[in-house]
Amino acid sequence: MMRLLRFLACGLSFVLALELHAAGLAVAQADYVIRDFRFSTGETLPELRLHYSTLGKPERDANDVVRNAVLVLHGTTGAGASFLNDAFAGTLFGPGQPLDASRYYIILPDAIGHGQSSKPSDGMRARFPRYTYEDMVRAQYRLLTEALHVDHLRLILGVSMGGMHAWMWAVQFPELMDAVMPIVCMPVQIAGRNRMYRRLIADAIRGDPQWNNGEYTQQPPAMKTVLQISLVFASGARQLQREGPTQDKADRVLDSAVESRAQHADANDWLYAWESSRSYDPSPGLPRIKAALTAVNFADDEVNPPEQGIMEEQIKRVARGRYVLVPLSDRTRGHRSAAVTALWKEYLEELLARSAR
Repeated sequence: MMRLLRFLACGLSFVLALELHAAGLAVAQADYVIRDFRFSTGETLPELRLHYSTLGKPERDANDVVRNAVLVLHGTTGAGASFLNDAFAGTLFGPGQPLDASRYYIILPDAIGHGQSSKPSDGMRARFPRYTYEDMVRAQYRLLTEALHVDHLRLILGVSMGGMHAWMWAVQFPELMDAVMPIVCMPVQIAGRNRMYRRLIADAIRGDPQWNNGEYTQQPPAMKTVLQISLVFASGARQLQREGPTQDKADRVLDSAVESRAQHADANDWLYAWESSRSYDPSPGLPRIKAALTAVNFADDEVNPPEQGIMEEQIKRVARGRYVLVPLSDRTRGHRSAAVTALWKEYLEELLARSAR
């Protein structure tokens, strides 16, 4: 019963929780502590805590290799538990679904600086090591291999920042996985509007006098602007027009979104999270990728605008790569379209079939 209660606390609806519980499944949560973790900046942390959730059980072959592990990676300022809802887990992890948790061992880590893993707001504030995507992936690898004893992945599925991490996994550990599915991201250095968007967020926080070099006693006022920028840039223009067809309704949508997110947003955590992408660029290693890979983007995603033609060129360098651009429709939500699994579920099923042993 306690496991089920923890399951519900992660954010799953009561109906979904009962469905998985009836199937003999529950979400297990734990922390793994890495001692004296050294960051790419040269900084160290005596104890780096990585929080994670799992569904299902690992299955090993005759050589003791896990064959059913699936790593699911979240986006910037998110957490592994953000996938545990009706819209995502309810359409992918349930009985008979593509990542049926009775067949797959699903691993949902909180990246460094996110969720319940070690982060600036735990107490170190701006003295927390300035982590990068490289640090986050390396810590995830140690979680898998040292804590969970998983040395093979059936699939890596990542959304936004998690998708960028998936590209890095595929380049750095090409023998480790069968399939990779990065969603709403690019396998190149962050530049152009995407870079400017991140700078807007970082500059707004750093430029607020009440941020006080990270030593604030209450959230600096700039966080309201940061949350507004995040909502507008990550949402599709068509979606926002539908939700706010008049001036008053548009204002209410913006205010409501900011109010709901402000309760959980910390300025230092956000600053570190958005700046951690500064050294990201897996493009030189794309020819090393051996896994079957399907990258999915959306026509109305202004974070990764398709008119640049970047993905069409880069996917040619991936031996078993496929690129899907989902067209604009009433169901797409800009960068947030990744949350609508119906838009890309068929491509996941095709990838699993294409990569089956």
